Amino acid sequence: MRAVVCEELGPPENLKVVELPDPEPGKGEILIDVAAAGVNFPDALIIQGLYQFKPNPPFSPGGEVSGTVSAIGDGVEGFAVGDRVVAGLAWGGFAEKVVAPADKAIKVPEGVDMAVAASFFLAYATSLYALDDRAGLKEGETLAVLGAAGGVGLAAVQLGKAMGAKVIACASTDDKLALCREHGADETINYREEDLKQRLKALSGGGVDVLYDPVGGELSEKALRAMGWGGRFLVIGFAAGDIPKIPLNLVLLKSCQVVGVFWGMAIVRDPARHAEHVAQLYTWLQEGKIEPHLDHRYPLEEAPAAIRALMDRKAKGKLVVTMD
Repeated sequence: MRAVVCEELGPPENLKVVELPDPEPGKGEILIDVAAAGVNFPDALIIQGLYQFKPNPPFSPGGEVSGTVSAIGDGVEGFAVGDRVVAGLAWGGFAEKVVAPADKAIKVPEGVDMAVAASFFLAYATSLYALDDRAGLKEGETLAVLGAAGGVGLAAVQLGKAMGAKVIACASTDDKLALCREHGADETINYREEDLKQRLKALSGGGVDVLYDPVGGELSEKALRAMGWGGRFLVIGFAAGDIPKIPLNLVLLKSCQVVGVFWGMAIVRDPARHAEHVAQLYTWLQEGKIEPHLDHRYPLEEAPAAIRALMDRKAKGKLVVTMD
């Protein structure tokens, strides 16, 4: 099989496409013939040794895949050869075949495009876990999303609307904000040209109820200063590269919460809840309440370029690597 391999930690340009032996499923595992793999910010971190999970080279990046079950290991129930599935992995997805624990795989409903399934799993499940379980977002509340045109950001915009919130999308360019409006954002802020704190306060009527932050850096404190009383500030990630140091007096004065969102560990600790979220997401997908935006599809050989585009913040919506 062909696979993208990280032989030494570093930038995506160091990745190589090589031929490897086909893997075989062990006990409790399934073998998936990969159709597509989503490209996510953790892929850029893991190849540099900067992610929470730190595999030793050589390894393949890629944390979410869709495909067809081609073999089943001992002790696996509920799956059969030929099933269409999506699976969440820590790494290994940028390959033509991958072994996944059966409890990390979920069947894909008929009619769902496999590239959509691969781009849908991590971003939307992360965002639903954040908005539902961690923030308790309620109908009628105001949700502000930083980095709103990125994969998880755009998912949060759509889910916020599906959950009945007023959504303020915040991004760095007008074309990104136009995409957010196409996907349901009620209001938009260009934080390169506008004062983020003042505009958030004005558009939210005094303060934001829930703030979704996958960006970090200098934007985090500005957004925290716009939180409303009892608000919930969701820490998703640090796409800007810098982990902010937040003055805790702001949390006290607003009686707000700073809430961590570690979806990768959450699905390990509570796989049943994760399955409930995925079932809800597939329902909303089939009802048309959410619609993943695939910005670009890359062949396997161009997976390094896909990660580079994500690192350079050129992606709008999701990028996927396809095997056909």
